[in-house]
Amino acid sequence: MNAHTENDSSAGTDTGRRKLLKMTGTGAVALGLAMAAPGQAAAQPRLRLGDKWDKTFPRSDKVEHRKVSFRNRYGLRLAADLYQPKNAGGKLAAIAVSGPFGAVKEQSSGLYAQTMAEQGFVTLAFDPSYTGESGGEPRHVASPDINTEDFSAAVDFLGLQPNVDRKRIGVIGICGFSGMALTAASSDSRIRAVATASMYDMSRSMSRSHRDSYTLEQRRKVIDYLGEQRWKDAESGKYALGYHELPFDERGNIVKGTRILPETLPRDPDPVLASFFDYYRTKRGCHPRGINSTTAWTATTPMSFFSFPMAANLEMIAPRPVLLVAGEKAHSRYYSEDVYKAAQGAGELLIVSGADHVDLYDRLDKIPFDRLTAFFRQHLA
Repeated sequence: MNAHTENDSSAGTDTGRRKLLKMTGTGAVALGLAMAAPGQAAAQPRLRLGDKWDKTFPRSDKVEHRKVSFRNRYGLRLAADLYQPKNAGGKLAAIAVSGPFGAVKEQSSGLYAQTMAEQGFVTLAFDPSYTGESGGEPRHVASPDINTEDFSAAVDFLGLQPNVDRKRIGVIGICGFSGMALTAASSDSRIRAVATASMYDMSRSMSRSHRDSYTLEQRRKVIDYLGEQRWKDAESGKYALGYHELPFDERGNIVKGTRILPETLPRDPDPVLASFFDYYRTKRGCHPRGINSTTAWTATTPMSFFSFPMAANLEMIAPRPVLLVAGEKAHSRYYSEDVYKAAQGAGELLIVSGADHVDLYDRLDKIPFDRLTAFFRQHLA
């Protein structure tokens, strides 16, 4: 194992996180910042493939881009962007990319995919099932099983491309989809190398809260709430929206709601709140199809994440390599550190000096693309 740390200071992130939960009324800040009206998730838009540039980042003149679609083993059609280096010959290594949790391929994952294509890889940024332009009803549902399968389906697609060497395919998971990427690799040995950025384990986050702060009593209250919400959904015939990580107020009651990110920042906002607002709710990263930018997950989404832990078989990844990239100041940093400890020799931990969680979404001066490139060139050689 190799750990690379430029500065090992993370003081104050836990205090800030707890303060932020109270300010916003949710513990889903890291991955589900959104604005939503109460009610049912919107119907799926019809998938229309075209070449219109609808990303939150500039188009590169070094790669070829086209929209594609493919099916996972549940029969759901996934929408994706395929990026290929221009004028590259022969069989190439390939990388599938997805995340953050509640984002779409036009945001961070597309930036990662396009940048890695500039480095000579065939890359695929995809919308997870039930989100973005991908299929699945009802909308705005997440599943530890189905979203893990999405990565393997992306490997299927890449391996069928005539210019891809199917023995040289890796994956990148960003934020909440890091857990799905690692879980996919633990059962799909076709994935030869895995990198994560700003990792979040969504099953741990939803079922235990930030830094495992839920008490046993609180966890029981959460599943009672989810059961009651299912009765309401069954009676109404609609799937209500809600927080996917549930906070508690000062009296020990669950805080409920469907609007996560405020319209405007409060005066002197918590730095974590400010960083997410700056990405998801401004021109920097806002996208109309992104759950985190415009809406919320279905309120009962946490149920399956309580039942099915992510990354439960990390030992199965070795000897295939894992690169875990986390910001020095990220409130989520401990997820990467814990996986690094559990990876049994297969893991490499890279702490980016001065970076917070959201910096690794799109800050080109913070994302270590040189290290990502070297990692995949070495392990997909």
